[in-house]
Amino acid sequence: HFAEAYIEKRLDNLLHEQVLKHEKRADGRKLDELRPLDAVTGGISPVLHGSGVFYRGGTHILSVLTLGGPKDALLVEGMENMPAKRFMHHYNFPPFSTGETGRMGGTNRRMIGHGALAEKALLPMIPKQDVFPYTIRIVSEALSSNGSTSMGSVCASTLALMDGGVPMKKPVAGIASGLMSDDKGNYKILTDIQGPEDHFGDMDFKVAGTRDGITAIQMDIKVGGIPIPVLTKAFEKAKAARLQILDVLAKAIAKPREKISDSAPEILVTKIREDKIGELIGPGGKVIKGIKEKSGAEVDVDDDGTVYLTGKGGAAGRAKAIVEALMHEYKVGEKFEGIVVRVEPFGAFVEIGPDTDGLVHVSEIAPFRVDKVSDYLKVGDKVPVVIREIDERHRINLSIKAVAPDFAKPKAPLTSSAQ
Repeated sequence: HFAEAYIEKRLDNLLHEQVLKHEKRADGRKLDELRPLDAVTGGISPVLHGSGVFYRGGTHILSVLTLGGPKDALLVEGMENMPAKRFMHHYNFPPFSTGETGRMGGTNRRMIGHGALAEKALLPMIPKQDVFPYTIRIVSEALSSNGSTSMGSVCASTLALMDGGVPMKKPVAGIASGLMSDDKGNYKILTDIQGPEDHFGDMDFKVAGTRDGITAIQMDIKVGGIPIPVLTKAFEKAKAARLQILDVLAKAIAKPREKISDSAPEILVTKIREDKIGELIGPGGKVIKGIKEKSGAEVDVDDDGTVYLTGKGGAAGRAKAIVEALMHEYKVGEKFEGIVVRVEPFGAFVEIGPDTDGLVHVSEIAPFRVDKVSDYLKVGDKVPVVIREIDERHRINLSIKAVAPDFAKPKAPLTSSAQ
């Protein structure tokens, strides 16, 4: 232990001395020089909704995007009611990223913290639900680690989001700066610190943001405090580096893709009146369950009457058509092609929408006298109708003759021989 402590102290002094006196870094870079950068989007698997890989020296990060419906949002339990999280960033740091073996277990405090930092950096640029109704999850995997995997995760996540067609307001990048100082007030700011500089340095200052501003900051220090002039300079250095990284990201993907992945679910949105929400849900959820069974889509309703329909293979479109037909507010003069569902002596009942039918009175079938309804209409017939009246009990009266007077042809009179 004594030998280890001595070596640690000697390396600490050596790194500080080389930077403060000679402006030399362990890998030979200038103080404000970034390591080699690269960025790649997509190309991993058509199953993925979006992906990006970001390289900065020996730090390599893979971020993968998954899109889901409103029900996939994370419910956070707390002392107060909190809205469900529709954007999540999770971070994994497997042992192989540092060339080690070990158990691949659950998350630890470090992973949770790094994931939360990257999430905070990206969140201001995530579109609102009324613009992009999806639940968004990003998982960042550290493939190789040599300094600031959290800021690398911000960059890789930006690539994955844009590759997946998420309409981000602006791309986000992040960088970690370091500090070497002595007790005489001398200091040097280091841009893009790697492992030894993080370990032996006096500061780990992570800054993430866009070209126009900062979205997240985290600072760890080993000294008593950081003077304001030093902090100001650190911000300036971080901005210059961030702009360089954003240029590299822009070469990989300049703007979000026009459409989402074919493997992602489709979400359609429609609006109903708030007083019709109960009608859509039905007693014990009967109506909304029926829509799900008929269409194969998930149906979610907000308190303001916004309805989200999530599904694949056209299921969302089928569900939307059913919802809009169910919630349709019928008006006098509207025309439909209905289906005869029941024939009575006094007229026929014609279905004009899901669970909605109206009566065509015998006098409204044709412009001439009709003695027997069944001579002109049968169950299953498709007939043109127009809404003639909606009474105070919301019963719908329809007319065929008002919209298609030639639909029914007069029956030929019986001959004397037939009599």
